[in-house]
Amino acid sequence: MKRLWAVTVLLLFPACAGAQIGTAIPTMPAQSDSALEATTTMLASELRCPVCQGNSIQDSPSELALEMRSVIRDQLRAGKTPDDVRAYFVDKYGEWILLAPKAEGFNLVVYLVPFLALALGGAVVLRTVRRSTSGPSPDAGEGESGA
Repeated sequence: MKRLWAVTVLLLFPACAGAQIGTAIPTMPAQSDSALEATTTMLASELRCPVCQGNSIQDSPSELALEMRSVIRDQLRAGKTPDDVRAYFVDKYGEWILLAPKAEGFNLVVYLVPFLALALGGAVVLRTVRRSTSGPSPDAGEGESGA
């Protein structure tokens, strides 16, 4: 009787173990998990951490940044597009949350001022160089020789 019991247990154990292993396999393939993580990382790199403010939520070690990355991952897993996720955070925190604001309206000034400053600085340098290389003016030379 003990032998029958031992044989029964040995035969049923692999079947039970296989059933548990089968349920432990994730439903999504590994490649979609890596694509999900890549998209999560990309979006987290575009959003500012409200705690650190100088870092993206991808680079921030704060707990809030970890929670925000989790929200991004959950929304992407639920089928939302990256634009939907961005819109969610802009609605919640304002356009300030974007590390690179959209180039429209008043935000356009942020993109244009560096180029205008560079052009103005170039014009000042060019004018200064032309004045210093043109030599003495003819009026200056006559005044000194006539005295």
